[in-house]
Amino acid sequence: MKRENRLTTLFHKLRDKGEKALVAFITAGDPDLESTEVLVEGLARGGADIVELGVPFSDPMADGPTIQASSERALESGTTLPKVLNLVKKLRNKGVDIPIVLFGYYNPVFVYGHKRFARDAERAGVDGVLIVDLPPEEAGELAEELKKRGIEFVYLLTPTSDERRIRLVVQRAGGFIYYVSVTGVTGARKKLPSEIRDHVRRIKQFTALPVCVGFGISTPEQARRVSQWADGVVVGSAIVDIIARNTGSKRLADRVVRFVKSLKDGMRTP
Repeated sequence: MKRENRLTTLFHKLRDKGEKALVAFITAGDPDLESTEVLVEGLARGGADIVELGVPFSDPMADGPTIQASSERALESGTTLPKVLNLVKKLRNKGVDIPIVLFGYYNPVFVYGHKRFARDAERAGVDGVLIVDLPPEEAGELAEELKKRGIEFVYLLTPTSDERRIRLVVQRAGGFIYYVSVTGVTGARKKLPSEIRDHVRRIKQFTALPVCVGFGISTPEQARRVSQWADGVVVGSAIVDIIARNTGSKRLADRVVRFVKSLKDGMRTP
């Protein structure tokens, strides 16, 4: 009998406590895989509820300059999809039990092979997969293989998603819905759109799945505000920027942990 997916378990626990999920994104292999291993442990220690591990790709079209640069650094350090899966396995063997979602692009998975990827992802301890450039209309074979292995396929919705699109995505998604708060690419922003609340409410009319909001959230205040409406908040570029500015420093992990703690504490503030 398959265990309940960690994502499902997490959201049940958070709901019971009246809390919202902090989803922390970092690029695997930035600046190297050894550092990523330490950082994931730090993210869990700092209060992150879910870790999104970016799988580096040479043409990350949905990402802004900060995450594009992190992807380039990761590729330069020799990071590949098999090595990312091995990293997840190492973390699980060390007792790290936080839900892990792989975030990336379709080409590396296609080259790896759907069946093999799903099998190896399950063995490693991956809980979810989000593939930016693979819409639900084209994801059938991979989605089926992941489903067999108990791995959730997370899909994106955007401010331009109409009712037909929302219905399609919520029908096929698992784990949670990732709502992209702004049109365009990833990146920290000083001001978030005022329509986020209305868009999240609209999506929730069609699904009981948790809705997490990402793209642009970079401060504890922004995280607190968005968590009032959403089931989770995704922070990426702001964390990746700290990594970029502190690469080579012995205090890298401590600075990331401190920032993540400030985000989670902000989300708990009434």
